[in-house]
Amino acid sequence: MKPATSSDAAHWAARRERGSLALMRLTVWAVRRLGRRPMTPVIYLIVFYFFVLGREARRSAHDYQAALAEWSGQPGLRPTLRSVFRQFMSFADALLDKLDVWRGAIGLEQITVDDPEGVHRRLTQGRGQLLVGAHLGNLEVCRALADINDIVSMNVLVHTRHAEQFNQLLAEAGASRMRLIQVSELDPAVMLQLNERLDRGEWLAIAGDRVPLHGARTTTVNFLGRPARLPQGPWLLAGLLRCPVNLLFCVKDGGRYRVSLEPFARSISWQRRERDTVVQQWAQRYADRLAAECLRVPLQWFNFYPFWRQPAAAGRRSQTAPAGSRSDPGGADAS
Repeated sequence: MKPATSSDAAHWAARRERGSLALMRLTVWAVRRLGRRPMTPVIYLIVFYFFVLGREARRSAHDYQAALAEWSGQPGLRPTLRSVFRQFMSFADALLDKLDVWRGAIGLEQITVDDPEGVHRRLTQGRGQLLVGAHLGNLEVCRALADINDIVSMNVLVHTRHAEQFNQLLAEAGASRMRLIQVSELDPAVMLQLNERLDRGEWLAIAGDRVPLHGARTTTVNFLGRPARLPQGPWLLAGLLRCPVNLLFCVKDGGRYRVSLEPFARSISWQRRERDTVVQQWAQRYADRLAAECLRVPLQWFNFYPFWRQPAAAGRRSQTAPAGSRSDPGGADAS
């Protein structure tokens, strides 16, 4: 593996989308008309095409698998060409599941919910809360089921400026209670809007493992034994909006989806001088939990960009994690 160059490490959000709204519409239409089985070979051929030509995506998957193997002390997880390809195929399977759930082919009876603390019961009770997920497994299953089963209004906070296109596609697919909200910066207008949605009983969902391109505050944590930058956004949001934080993971396990809901922080607060330290601590706890989930389903973390080799320019506002040994594979306890 040759050393990364600055061009290799271009930010994920700065890359051109390899697709369009028209292509997404065509894919949705084809699956609806032809069904999943006839479309599966087509999707897999497309993924194979990107596997062959996507040199950087292959390297990024290789880096992740190597870090996981070293951190966990499990030599069997060391990356091979076959294991990297299997991760691409796992991503293809997740894409097909996204289409299935929006057309109603995946229902609650096909999902196992792991919710020992009763987070699910609070979805329709009182003020909304914050759900922090990751690019692990298939959160689209949770989002779609929340909408299709009329459980709760869900607002998914994204860093892409293509949110309106996706909103249009979701509306055409029948999604009525879920909306993507583009949040490049947490300005007063955005904060007011989010606070009003929480007061109406709506919930907010955000991924904690993607660093936005512009105006992002980041913090450096230990993830899989290596320094990694994570966004401060989820933890700043929770503190400013004064709302509890829950973790949400949805992974495929034995042909079924397992949804894990767990309370993570009853409240996040800080004095001005200690804000960065408090936020870094919560980001580290999140990184520990994400690492534990990655170890349970090694091929289902779908970040096909240089996660540990992000450009230095994007990290100018980052805070550095305190030195320490590798994180406990068991993860941090929820507070």
